[in-house]
This record gives sequence, structure tokens and C-alpha cells, in this order.
Amino acid sequence: MAVSRTKLAVGLGIAGILTAVFGVILVFVGPIVIDDQIVKNVEINPKNSLSYTMWKDIPVPFFMSVYFFNVLNPKEILRGEKPMVEQRGPYVYREYRQKDNITFHPNNTVSYLEYRQYHFVRDMSVGDESDVVVIPNMLVLGAAVMMEKMPLPVRLVMSATFTTFNENAFLNKSVGELMWGYDSELVDFLNKYLPGMLPTTGKFGLFSEFNNSNTGLFTVFTGQDDIRKVHKVDSWNGLKKVNYWRTEQCNMINGTAGQMWPPFMTEESTLPFYSPDACRSMELVYERPGVTSGIPFFRFVAPKTLFANGTDYPPNEGFCPCRQSGIMNVSSCRHDAPVFMSHPHFYNGDPVLREFVLGLNPTEEQHGLFIDIHPETGVPLNVSVKLQLNLYMKKVLGISQTDSISEVVMPMIWFEEKGYIDGPVRTTFYVNLVLLPTIMEVMQYVFIALGLFLVLSALFLKLRDKTETVPFPMCSNPDPLALLAVRPPCVQLFFCGPLDSERRRSPAAVRIVRRRRSRVDLDLDRSKNPLPLHVGSRPNERRAELHFVHFADLINSRRAILLSRRDFAAGARGP
Repeated sequence: MAVSRTKLAVGLGIAGILTAVFGVILVFVGPIVIDDQIVKNVEINPKNSLSYTMWKDIPVPFFMSVYFFNVLNPKEILRGEKPMVEQRGPYVYREYRQKDNITFHPNNTVSYLEYRQYHFVRDMSVGDESDVVVIPNMLVLGAAVMMEKMPLPVRLVMSATFTTFNENAFLNKSVGELMWGYDSELVDFLNKYLPGMLPTTGKFGLFSEFNNSNTGLFTVFTGQDDIRKVHKVDSWNGLKKVNYWRTEQCNMINGTAGQMWPPFMTEESTLPFYSPDACRSMELVYERPGVTSGIPFFRFVAPKTLFANGTDYPPNEGFCPCRQSGIMNVSSCRHDAPVFMSHPHFYNGDPVLREFVLGLNPTEEQHGLFIDIHPETGVPLNVSVKLQLNLYMKKVLGISQTDSISEVVMPMIWFEEKGYIDGPVRTTFYVNLVLLPTIMEVMQYVFIALGLFLVLSALFLKLRDKTETVPFPMCSNPDPLALLAVRPPCVQLFFCGPLDSERRRSPAAVRIVRRRRSRVDLDLDRSKNPLPLHVGSRPNERRAELHFVHFADLINSRRAILLSRRDFAAGARGP
């Protein structure tokens, strides 16, 4: 029995050590394996069919929700009163994106055109595209500001042209017409005699140039040589920088195309991206961590300095001429039209902006911009980009349509582009990039804990083997004796009995029942009462006579017991 238990202890010890060592190896090797798997799934590589397909044809549903600022008092505005608006919306469009003309280059970059299509979703909207709203007429009020410094005769001719084509300061049009364009004799006239003056050659609409169009030729890094550069823009339309702004810093094309970012982010990371619609690079900053559907994320938001003017934030001086903080002049990339970009309802803007327009109520929850990123992969989990288009309008001498309009930055429309990972895509993402790495990480410590448990179990069995009763050979002493042999670190207590031809030896075992203050209780298989054991009282006494009650019961005992030395401590006395 002792031999087999020893073998078991040795086997458990070896297995425990090997298991613990394997767990320790996983602690160091596991993160490398996980990171390597992430790199393979993030880089733009046609050999990885899953990640490449997701990059090429984005399976995530995108929606654009549009809100109009319906003007309630157009006549009063012409008399110089404050504009009063009410928000109408959302009018929701399903957005489809697809990359085309994909070309890989030897320098580990890839070029592509991304096309966008929008389809109206009635079930998610407050009404039909036939709903009529009133907004400022950009053709009239925008052109008036653009021609303010032109000679007076030119302005008078333009005013007469507006009158001829029945163009007024405000439009009563349906949502569909304002979005995707409406027929205008004035537009046809201008395109015929002043080509290039308008951004479109067909119908005039706020989003007419976006539907069934692309955002320009992007060339981005694939990350195959350096994963830190994956998705970063190398050039846009062949340009390393744009020329819309006044400083080199503002003209720089930074970050990605705004769809994915390099992996392995930290709380110090930012989200830089280039937006062709805004004609500039933007950068979001870290706000807080979070978890959605079991997937951890970092939330990035727009800093308050994003649309600050050059006075409040000097690095933005290159985007000027500026007005109040909170609005950005984009006229330089919008055919010089007096258009300003901002957060919805002038959120994070100078309060003065809201003093000139009645009906605005900005809140962070409804009007704040954010992107939730899985930090290990750089993949967006939830995107909500909200921007507002505003028209700068004022009275212009010589153009009667402007009448007595007060100078104001007038909100026209704001929109939210929203996308989120859901359904099978989220499940695949969670299993491959969250669950499996987590299991591998947990298993590291499971192996270490299991290994330590096996080692401790082996030690326990080994110690128990030393204190277990063991068979003792037949004693040659014919008289009933009790011999005490001291063999550090334990004491062996041998019980011997006379040879009796008529009675065979029976395995009457002696074992410790309990140890009290002054005695060690022994028990026999045949004894009903415990036997007190008295030992010597001097510390250096190594031999002592043992006095037993019912000593005859020990006859035929051929078992031995190993007692710890402390059980024979000095001063132990019988009752």
C-alpha cells in the first residue's frame, strides 16, 4: 500500500509540475498568439477571405437620419426679426457602401473608390418624403452673400434674374426634393450661361451629389508590412494634402478614411480621420470604456475644440475666416457658398449662436458625436456621426430678395450617420476576436492552478504515507513488551506478543485517536476504551517505559505506528 501511494504521489507531482510549466509558458506565448491572430484578421489581405470581404463590402447596416429646421416665420425674418424654427424628422435612409476599382500596389497600399446609395425607410421615419418643409433658399441667400462685394449693377442684375425665375428667399419643398434635387429654371440658366458656378449640373438638392456617387479615390496602407499603419490614408485623389485652407497643418490628410483604425489601442489613443465631406482631417479623443453585448469598447468623442475658432484654439486659425466658436466655415471647399458646419443645435458652440435663432435646444445625448471602438482590433462597434449644415445670410444691398434680413448663421438641416455591428457579424466578431482569446487567457491560469493543486496533492500523499500504520514483522521476544525506538524525525512504537501455536496473530491495529494536553490516546481494534500512554517527563529522555491498561489485549498485535516526535514532548503525563 505504501509503495503504490508513493508512486501515486510521484506521478501527481510530475504531472503537476508539467501542467504548471505549460500554464506559465502560455502566459508568455498566449498573448503573442492572440496578437498574431488579430493582425491576420485586421490587415487588408485578399488571402483572408473573411476580413477582406467585410472590408470590401461592409456588412454593417448604416442609416442616415435627416432632420430639417422648418422655418415658422419666413415673413418676419425678411423684416429683420429673429428666425424661429422647429425640428422635423427623422427622415431615415438606409445607406449602402461598396468599394470598387480595388487596386493593390507594391508599397503595401491599396486604392479604391467607395460608392454610396441611399434608400428611404418609411417605417423608421416620421413621415413620407412628400412632407413639405420651409427652409432658406441657398440659391438666393447664398448667392447674395457671395456677390456682396460685386459691383452694384451686377447685384441688381442678379436680383432681377431671381425675380424672373420666381426665386424667393425661402423654399416650400418636399423632403425628397430638398434631399435629392428639384427642377429649377434658374439652375438650368446658370449652368448654361455660367458653367461651374453651381456644384451640380442637374437638379439642385442638398444631397444630390452624394447619392450613387463616390467619396474620391482613397489610397490606404494594407498593414501587411506594419500593422500600425493599417487603414491609414496615404493619399486622396492622388493628393498627400489638400489646398482648401490657410496653413499646412490644416491641409494635412491625417488618419484613416473613417471606417477602421489600427489595432491595439490604449486610453491615450485618438481617432484621426479624413472626411471628404468636411474637406478636412478631424480627430476624436478618448472619453470612457464600456461593454456592449459582451464586447469591450473605448468611446471616442469630438473635443470641444473641433469647431473652435482661431482665437479660442490657435491651431484652427488655418480654417478661418472664422466667426464664433462652434461653427466652421467650409465655403472654401463648397464653391465659396457661405456654408458653415457645426454640431446639431450648435452643441458645444458659443451660446451667442443660439441667441439669434429661436427653437434650438442642444443636449449631449441627442447631439453629441461618438464612435465606439474595439481597442484590440480597431473595429468600430457603434458609430454615431452628427453634423449640421448652416447658411450664413444677411441683407445685401441691391438684392431685393434679402429685404431686411438680420445677419445670422441659420440652421438648415442636420443629419446622423449611424452604424453598428449586429446579428451574425457581431456573433462572428465576438467568437473569433473576443471569446477565443479570452478562453486562451483564462486557460493559462487554469493550467497553473491545476498544476499547483496536483503538486500539493502529491505532497499531502507523501506526508500521509509517513504517518500511516505499516505492517511489522513477527517479534522474537516471547514476553509481552513494548519497545520504543527513536528514529528522528519520528518515533516508532512496536508492540510484540508471544508466539502461540494455537492462536494465529491477528492484525489488531493501534492508532492515535486524539492528542490532549497531557496524554496521547491510543485505540485498539478490540478495545472499547482508549489506552492512556505515559511518557517520560524529562526533555532529554529518549527511552521510557510504557504502561498500558489491559496490556494483554496487545498480544497477537503485529502492527506498528509512526508517531511524531511532538507527541512525545516533554512534560506529557498521564491522568
